[in-house]
Amino acid sequence: MYLIFLKDIRVFLFSLIGYLSLGIFFTLTFLFLWFIPSEAGGMNILDNGYATLEPYFQFTPWVFLFLVPSITMRSYSDEMRTGTMELLLTKPLTLNAIIWGKFFAGWFLVLLSIMPFFLYYFTVYQLGFPKGNLDAGGTWGALIGLIFLGGVFISIGNFCSSLTDNQVVAFVLAATLCFLIYVGFDMLSESGWLGSFGYFIQKLGLAEHYRGLSKGVLDSRDLFYFLSMIWAFNILTLWSVKSKYQSI
Repeated sequence: MYLIFLKDIRVFLFSLIGYLSLGIFFTLTFLFLWFIPSEAGGMNILDNGYATLEPYFQFTPWVFLFLVPSITMRSYSDEMRTGTMELLLTKPLTLNAIIWGKFFAGWFLVLLSIMPFFLYYFTVYQLGFPKGNLDAGGTWGALIGLIFLGGVFISIGNFCSSLTDNQVVAFVLAATLCFLIYVGFDMLSESGWLGSFGYFIQKLGLAEHYRGLSKGVLDSRDLFYFLSMIWAFNILTLWSVKSKYQSI
């Protein structure tokens, strides 16, 4: 698993798409949070007048909807297109090791993408009046939620990549499925079509559990939900790959 982990990180970071994806992510979050005025569509922390990183946690999941598919779109589709998937499966590696190695590589890249958060935290901490007047519990809870949200998106993206050998199709599938699971249940529950049952539908969505952690309360139900989603989509990826290479 460790070798797969290193291989996938190397492939992403040594490619143009890797630097473009991370560069665009860093630039967008930086500009929207610090430079673009709120009235112009930004979520400017300075304009808000409050020592809070809430805009960061509101904005970042939407950027993840495009960043994560760009990380995962090559994970399996490129291996299948070039024929290296067959080579991997003939190595002394279990399929589980390949699946989880690729997952943890993607999750590591998500963690790498949110490293600037610590700089933002330090800056807002210093800007507070009095200094340090920041909701630390809510901020760290939201960060944990963002990390787990990224993990779920990676598992979804890997599953979509395992369905096709076309990277563009894998990207579109992953972005669409991540969007539907993130806000689709909210949209359905708020439509009013389901009546009182809408509350239970809302609880199935990623956004509801992400909001729960963003309040600074580490509810075991939210953590269990995220871990279950990660496990479920990795199992689906395993079945998808196994169905394509049953003879190996």
